[in-house]
Amino acid sequence: MDCKRLAQVIVEHSLGLKPGERVLMDYADVPQEMVLAMARAVHGRGAQLFLEARVPRVERELLLCGTPEYWQQRGELELARIQKTDAYVALRGAHNSFETADVPQQKMKVALSALKPSFDWRVNKTRWVVLRWPTPSMAQQAGMSTEAFEAFFSNVCTLDYAALQPGMEALKARMEKTDQVRIVGPGTDLHFSIKNIPAIVCCGTHNLPDGEVFTAPIRDSVQGVVQYNTPTLYQGKAFDHVRLCFKDGRIIEASASNNTQELNAILDTDSGARYIGEFALGVNPAILEPMRDILFDEKIAGSFHFTPGQAYEQADNGNRSQVHWDLVCIQRPEYGGGSIYFDDRLVRKDGMLML
Repeated sequence: MDCKRLAQVIVEHSLGLKPGERVLMDYADVPQEMVLAMARAVHGRGAQLFLEARVPRVERELLLCGTPEYWQQRGELELARIQKTDAYVALRGAHNSFETADVPQQKMKVALSALKPSFDWRVNKTRWVVLRWPTPSMAQQAGMSTEAFEAFFSNVCTLDYAALQPGMEALKARMEKTDQVRIVGPGTDLHFSIKNIPAIVCCGTHNLPDGEVFTAPIRDSVQGVVQYNTPTLYQGKAFDHVRLCFKDGRIIEASASNNTQELNAILDTDSGARYIGEFALGVNPAILEPMRDILFDEKIAGSFHFTPGQAYEQADNGNRSQVHWDLVCIQRPEYGGGSIYFDDRLVRKDGMLML
């Protein structure tokens, strides 16, 4: 792994750091070489680096044992810190992606509620980038050798994102002219409006890897059913073949081939969790297969994600929630195909855009 090159991409392209700015890096399961490369890259721009090292097993213990008073105080401290930050980096490995699988939903809800103000401030008021660090467990989830996965990771994170920009801008322009969207495919027949909601190009400035254009549906406009075909991991728990049914924007029925009870518990976190906060098309040509990691899977070329929970302020439909769960459906032919229509015009067939 070329730590120096990756660090340069983060501080120069993703964050565009300026002299004197304060950068908070939150990291877990990351080798010292990468932390050192980030320190040198940040200092090379004349900026200041502040570090928060997290240990996933310890975080699990805090989730299990932390009282509501503890989480309230921690939330206040996290908010005070992020309010003094210009840019934020989350660099996270995962020796065990299922570390929080046995944390009860109610305890997770208490923690997420307390931390939400700091999360919202970070997303809406700082420049930020989130990326994974390749670990053997991630390679295993992707069905790849460790060496092959590290090469794949390096390729997709240091991609020439500028070369993708023109096509993504064309998609953005078409989305912003659209009122009605219809999506059809195996087990899926959805329709909704995105009228007058901005479309946002994501081209390496917030996630690494990146490659999506997102907006949001009018909150109450979603009707129909969606069958996701990409396995997902959320709050440390695995879900397969998630199916959601909508009426007037609300999820009225939710199932999975496993963990249906847990799926519904997450969707009952708050009133906004059963409404959609984001609709996006994935366009990264270097990411083709799912690996049960949302940061990668939501960028898969020929995919879309339709996200229960919180909307982003940049493309806001007013939905608010502790949940933001990017559930993904791949529409390339080998995954069953499918079509997307904007105002009754076919704009994507079997994963291929036709703008």
